[in-house]
Amino acid sequence: MILEMVRANGAVSLRELARVVQTSEVTVRRDVRALEAEGLLDRRHGGAVLPGGFTRESGFPQKSHLATAEKTAIADLAAGLVEEGEAIVVGAGTTTQELARRLARVPGLTVVTNSLLVAQALAHANRVEVVMTGGTLRGSNYALVGSGAEQSLQGLRVAKAFLSGSGLTAERGLSTSNMLSASVDRALVQAAAEVVVLADHTKLGTDTMFQTVPTDLITRLVTDEPPAHDDRAATELQALADQGVQIAVAGTQGGPAGSGGDAAPARRQRRDVPLPGPRRQGPGTGAGLRTSAMLGEQTPGTERGRVADLRRR
Repeated sequence: MILEMVRANGAVSLRELARVVQTSEVTVRRDVRALEAEGLLDRRHGGAVLPGGFTRESGFPQKSHLATAEKTAIADLAAGLVEEGEAIVVGAGTTTQELARRLARVPGLTVVTNSLLVAQALAHANRVEVVMTGGTLRGSNYALVGSGAEQSLQGLRVAKAFLSGSGLTAERGLSTSNMLSASVDRALVQAAAEVVVLADHTKLGTDTMFQTVPTDLITRLVTDEPPAHDDRAATELQALADQGVQIAVAGTQGGPAGSGGDAAPARRQRRDVPLPGPRRQGPGTGAGLRTSAMLGEQTPGTERGRVADLRRR
């Protein structure tokens, strides 16, 4: 029971563990120590967390303040992949919430989601129909999870699924730290003809406990350009491209934030993403990081932008 609680939540206090298993904190501490000796979890002051190689999922308040500029750029680019009249599924997350805010302008769109935040962002969009799954509310990320959510997705077929997660690697694909969230995300993937992953550069090369989308099922990745010194993220992007994932890189044009002078306003970079080539290509024959023609018209209230090519590093 202790292992299940830690795996489901990423981290649990000794007090909470003692309450659930109905025993003393002294007994729980002894059990946690024994489980750590077996390499099944790590002890932390006052609690237990997932094993060291797997990151813990942060709550919504923490996530909402991380890489905000990057998430905005990614959402701008990803919104250009959605066409009028399409039916799509959108998973839970702060990046998908940003995407939903931009989808409110797409006429005739149907959005299926398990995220209260996505639904809220589209609540007043008169031209968008929102369909919510059933399920149990997971308060840390305002998502509906569990068997109710998964059963409501059975038999569903849509054009695209837009998902985010806690980590992305070429070896395992997209992953998350929560077992219940992972199960629902897998059901969302099963419902879609194409899978679009939204992940900023901080998630590239990060591996978390529960796989949601294996690499060979990812059609496109929309991300931001890693900093010049971030070799891990750049290497991971190239490895993903070599396996047939189409990479779209969002960035800004203009001076860096905080630079002096009267720099021109930043312009959001956007381009279409071609369909992927054959999967699992060997070294030297990879698809590379490719982009193509500019997306449609300028969206209201924003400047039209362009997309950066990410060259082989």
